[in-house]
Amino acid sequence: MDSLEALFCAVDDFCQTFEPLWTQQLLNDGTKRRCRPPRLSLSERMTILIAFHQSHYRNFKAYYLQTVTQQWSEAFPHLLSYQRFVEWIPSTLIPLSVYLHSCFGSCTGVSILDATKIAVCHNRRIPRHRVFKDMAARGKTSMGWFYGFKLHLVVNDQGELLNIALTPGNTDDRVPVSNLLKPLFGKVIADRGYVSQPLFEHLLHEMGIRLIVPPRRNMKNRLMNLMDKILTRKRSIVETIIDQFKNISQIEHSRHRSPVNFFVNVVCGLIAYCHQPKKPSLSIDEYLLPAA
Repeated sequence: MDSLEALFCAVDDFCQTFEPLWTQQLLNDGTKRRCRPPRLSLSERMTILIAFHQSHYRNFKAYYLQTVTQQWSEAFPHLLSYQRFVEWIPSTLIPLSVYLHSCFGSCTGVSILDATKIAVCHNRRIPRHRVFKDMAARGKTSMGWFYGFKLHLVVNDQGELLNIALTPGNTDDRVPVSNLLKPLFGKVIADRGYVSQPLFEHLLHEMGIRLIVPPRRNMKNRLMNLMDKILTRKRSIVETIIDQFKNISQIEHSRHRSPVNFFVNVVCGLIAYCHQPKKPSLSIDEYLLPAA
């Protein structure tokens, strides 16, 4: 309950600032409408959705009916029925997305870049899948083919998220790199899938970022700084983070019935990771980090 209270306080502080600004930006057609406040506030809805990804449940309905309504009834005295709560979920997508950006960490000069698949259905059900028609796409990773999306992410050496992007599954990993790295500086470590001389030169000359990628097996070896070589061996930290996204925060499953609720699920899982007290990190001495 202490962690739930801390989560609610953080979300509620954000909502008190965000909601008035968001209301001012909404378009109005001149029709007078009732402005009755909802029974369950935005911060309460967001807290319940994020807390689901911090729990051991894999089914939201069981989590809501067993934990929220039975154990947290005092914390949320104005709870809605399960069906009514599900109807309110799409309204939280924009606030959750903005809140996720407020949870991002700060660039330390050493960042790690990677992408992972988010499959939305089993491969055998691809021909009859309809929920993500014209949105998802077939893609291929080292583990084989899948149908869904790719989550591109960059983290710092402390395991904190710095930026993310979600693209169809057939998108090349190198396409969103420039936008992902806009607010960063220093060195960015990536795997062999990001090998590209034009991308390396663009990041170095246009953005001042040095992309460090180990050469492919069919490429000639190049001399590499000892520190850079050590960093490439520590790149596996991002694999640990992705594993926590999928097995603890549960951002990947095949039970989605709405695209909007899929995006809410992914964003809430990432927020749950950001609130995780202990994250995978690298032990890098401060004097080895490049200056801003």
